[in-house]
Amino acid sequence: MKILGINYFFHDSSACIVDDGELVVALEEERFSRSKHTTLFPHAAIARCLEVAGCGYEDIDHVAVSINPTKDWHKKILYGLKLGHRMWPFVKHELIRAVRKQVDFNAWYKEHWPAGKGPTVHNVDHHLSHIAGSFFVSPYDKAALLSIDGSGEWSTTWMGETDGRHFTCYSETEFPNSLGSFYEAATQFCGFRPNYDEGKTMGLAPFGDPERFYGTMAQMIEIGPRGEVKMDLSWFNYQTLAHWRLGDRYVQAFGRPRQDGEPIEKHHEDVAAAAQRVLEDRVLEMCRILERESSADYLVISGGVALNSVMNGRILRETRFKDVYVMPAAGDNGTCIGAAYYVYNHKLGATRRYSHNNPYLGTEYSNEFIERTLKQCKLPYEKLGDASTTAARLLGEGKIIGWFQGRMEIGPRALGSRSILANPTLPDMKAKINAEVKHREAYRPFAPSATVECSKEYFDIDVEAPFMLKVCDVRPDKRELLPAITHVDGSARLHTVRAETSPRYHKLIAELGGITGVPVVLNTSFNIMGEPVVESPLQAIRCFFSTGLDALVIGDFLVRKDGVGTSVTV
Repeated sequence: MKILGINYFFHDSSACIVDDGELVVALEEERFSRSKHTTLFPHAAIARCLEVAGCGYEDIDHVAVSINPTKDWHKKILYGLKLGHRMWPFVKHELIRAVRKQVDFNAWYKEHWPAGKGPTVHNVDHHLSHIAGSFFVSPYDKAALLSIDGSGEWSTTWMGETDGRHFTCYSETEFPNSLGSFYEAATQFCGFRPNYDEGKTMGLAPFGDPERFYGTMAQMIEIGPRGEVKMDLSWFNYQTLAHWRLGDRYVQAFGRPRQDGEPIEKHHEDVAAAAQRVLEDRVLEMCRILERESSADYLVISGGVALNSVMNGRILRETRFKDVYVMPAAGDNGTCIGAAYYVYNHKLGATRRYSHNNPYLGTEYSNEFIERTLKQCKLPYEKLGDASTTAARLLGEGKIIGWFQGRMEIGPRALGSRSILANPTLPDMKAKINAEVKHREAYRPFAPSATVECSKEYFDIDVEAPFMLKVCDVRPDKRELLPAITHVDGSARLHTVRAETSPRYHKLIAELGGITGVPVVLNTSFNIMGEPVVESPLQAIRCFFSTGLDALVIGDFLVRKDGVGTSVTV
């Protein structure tokens, strides 16, 4: 039985195929359209999923869509009526989007099943796609559940638990009471794009003083006895669906918002710090309710807010839960997976469970294809006997390399398949990559990848972090050894690497450790700011030659900017 999962209603369009309970492939449309966070229907992602899975449209039995477009429409209309003179823009926006998206889906469906005898379509509630789908691919049989985002249909948070068969909802908060929208407002205040650049706000927060504005910002959100979120909307403008999310009161309290391209000032840093702290504290309140109400030892978090890895680190440290599972594509891009597994396990009653512990679910290119591309581009290259050993040697020499290997990752974090790598023991490496390679803000931190065997020696964490979604402290006696990945507050967004999951990348890190004495590598996504992660060899080559990268290790081949190599085995 083959299920095609689709996310297309909001942003980060994506698709996946689940075959008899196994997640065969999952792809994000942005990797093909080259438009980051695209809202386009995932035509290319679906076509490539079918290609990777070796099947056709005629083989699909069910289509799982991570939205229920007709859910809560009466609530949207009633809310629009409350807006008075602003009612029409609100209702018009929601109506037009729903109609356009449904037209897109119907046209795609009829194109491939014109007789109307295609697979059964299942519309799965957005937050169930987030949280139930995440649970069904987690390693747990029982878990407390928490889903948080800006909004999906009309919900913004979902709290509850599951015993593996039944889902119990403790509370479900509805728009405009939204923790995601609260953080988006702070993101916009700091001069970044709301709903897309929240990671920049998280990275900026450690530079600020959270106490300066904490008391004021804490007034904006209350958590009810069952975990309900209650916002003081007098601070905001997002509830009218306006592009400018900040109310006059917000600006009067915190000062002049930053515009894109302007210098970051102290009050911007302090607003980011306060927003981050308030978000963490309110979500911890929700987690303590889950601790009290649920007997589960483990917690599953999902939704766009679950990508806040600093928050996840505090949850791990400050609650009784033994571990936290956040799927690698915890935002809307992963809801295609969630919807597919909700249909497979919950609607169709399958008992087989799949553990999503391997993020390498994308496209892959053979050495033959890569070499053909290099020749077509008329590039000199070297054929490598051992890509990991060569890459480790280059990193030891202080080179910055593009690393393109195996199947592409799903989700926003590069996990050693489509990565830019550097030596984290070099003090100037962070500034150099931000300026010469990523072309982004100088304060932005970089993450470490460490072998799972050695990670606890350098990082203060007791569990694995295979998806780079748990921030922890670099051990104080190791910070001087790792200046390029230690953030200003002594933290790092750790990625732990197992040889079983990523053998070539694991070997690279271990061999770099043999050179530097530290089995850790600086790892950032293979792209520049504003662009999606590279998907194909040609995209990797373009990125390589448009940045300050020194070398490209692509499959079993090495390309250098000094032009060394003409298909020589080394």
